[in-house]
Amino acid sequence: MGLDTDALRLFVRAAEILNISAAGRALGMAPAVSSAKLAKLEQNLGSELLHRTTRKVSLSVEGADFLPFAREIIAQEEAALAALGKQRTTIKGTLRFAAPSSFAQLYIAPILPKFLEQHPDLTIDLRLSDVQFDLIEGSYDLALRNAPLVDTSLKGRKLADDQRILCAAPSYLYTHGTPKTPDDLNNHHLIAFQNRQPRLLTGLEGENAVFDPASAKGQLIIDDGQSQVRATLAGAGISLNALWSVHDQLKSGRLIRVLPNFEAAEDNVLWLIYPKSNVLSPKVRVFMDFLVAEIGAKPPWET
Repeated sequence: MGLDTDALRLFVRAAEILNISAAGRALGMAPAVSSAKLAKLEQNLGSELLHRTTRKVSLSVEGADFLPFAREIIAQEEAALAALGKQRTTIKGTLRFAAPSSFAQLYIAPILPKFLEQHPDLTIDLRLSDVQFDLIEGSYDLALRNAPLVDTSLKGRKLADDQRILCAAPSYLYTHGTPKTPDDLNNHHLIAFQNRQPRLLTGLEGENAVFDPASAKGQLIIDDGQSQVRATLAGAGISLNALWSVHDQLKSGRLIRVLPNFEAAEDNVLWLIYPKSNVLSPKVRVFMDFLVAEIGAKPPWET
């Protein structure tokens, strides 16, 4: 049974925006044509992919199961055409990209105009949150994560190292004093990101220590990276931050590095991750190449 790849593109787009007519228009189809094409695809598959009512469209269980395969078939076709030199010179479609809000605001959003100028027919659907999205269930093409890559269903490309350091505002250190050793942290106000789990620190000589908000004199828990930085700037306490999130404030003196001989022990890396596949779609490849060239080749926070 052959599958109409145009119908697959329609289904993928409709699954993303939950609007069949709008998905069809984005692909140059009239509403009647898109409805008929999707119905024929479902008839060929013997399954209802999208539930339709007069008020809304929703993805069926079968549709959710089929969606990653539909994406894969489209990617395979694009890769095959590219191998034959017959791929369209313009990259089209929608790329769904999930990224931490804090990082995207600082480094990705400012360079998007340059990328979209190079690829005006590509739509970027950017979903931002400092809480990680499920890449497969969310049907994302690509995501940025600052955590170890342990999911065997995913592949990754390194964007940059992700060093984590302790810092505080000068006003806080003036009032509460500056820790001289890691044990001194227990007598300070600590700002925790998302939870109060202890974080292992390592020193220049290989010595181990702990950043443990639960044992601190005062505690503040925040689940948004930019808010954590702002609270630290306001003098709320000492926080453990990604260097990329505070390097400007450290350079200007608005923040001071605390216990400068120590940093988070985790080997953190900023990964661009995508579903494991035999092929990588052109839209994902060009966007990854762009991010690596603009950010990863010379990370601003490492200069």
